[in-house]
Amino acid sequence: MSDAVGFSASTPTVWRPRHAEEAYRLKKQFGHDAAYVSGGTLLRTQWENGSPVPGHLIDLSSAAEWKEAGADNGTFAIGAQTTLSACRSDPQLQALYPLIVEASRSIAAPSIRNLATIGGNVSSGVGDSLPALLVYEAQLDWYDDGGERTESLEDWLRRMQDGTAQTDSLLLRVRLPLESANLDPSENLSENPSLTADPAHSFAYYAKIGRRDSFVPSAVTTALTGTIDGSGRLRRVRLAAGGGKTIPRRYPEAEARLEGKAADDRSVHLLHAILMASYTPAPDPFLSDEYRKRTAANVAASHLWRAISEFAHGKEGERCC
Repeated sequence: MSDAVGFSASTPTVWRPRHAEEAYRLKKQFGHDAAYVSGGTLLRTQWENGSPVPGHLIDLSSAAEWKEAGADNGTFAIGAQTTLSACRSDPQLQALYPLIVEASRSIAAPSIRNLATIGGNVSSGVGDSLPALLVYEAQLDWYDDGGERTESLEDWLRRMQDGTAQTDSLLLRVRLPLESANLDPSENLSENPSLTADPAHSFAYYAKIGRRDSFVPSAVTTALTGTIDGSGRLRRVRLAAGGGKTIPRRYPEAEARLEGKAADDRSVHLLHAILMASYTPAPDPFLSDEYRKRTAANVAASHLWRAISEFAHGKEGERCC
């Protein structure tokens, strides 16, 4: 049985379920008049902007199993109640998935990151962590009518876009495939032969662009990963972009057309042209669609240009030393 704390007729009742099944049952019972809450930072922002306060808050903060991060069944699992500050400081995330750390660092102020959770950022559908999670091909563990189930982040965001995502589902954890990790080719992986380090040049970049340097909602967010093989060809490029109220997504056309292409200026121009044609930002009262489209294309193209430049400089070093 969960605990309930009531205040007055004008304040919500706070429920403290002890496990996922109980939390989900409460959400189904109260429907739109209930909200899951942990850090509560996004909800407070919405209330300050005039959104109605629900009659029931389902407090998830006491569930310890949703705050753990580590290897699990061939993936790196991050509990949905893990704070952004914890994500930023986790040594395994820093080593394997640096873009998650970079994205966590860029969200809000330190005091907010101490409360805000990765699950809340994901569940918003527009969180700044999402492009980084997308290029790492993240999966989401949910609890709903069928118990626990897993689906790709990309599929869930697509359903968010078309309005078919189930709003009562409880996010338990985010899973990152170990094969998408930023493995150092020099590491000894003999203990796990399923993890094969690619000797090619790997790259991973994330950027958040806002109207000022810090503590501001994003206008554009981009993430790009991939490798350049020994013959100077692009392999396994993964590109995602979002920002503001734009639901982030992957760009499979760009990824497919860049696969096997020479790592040169033509590939940079190709990526830029594809994003200019396909990135569709949600309306922003302060910034034009054209500005945000061009910003997304310019930033993503600069990521690829930087990767190519670093690869070229590395080759020059091999020849001269």
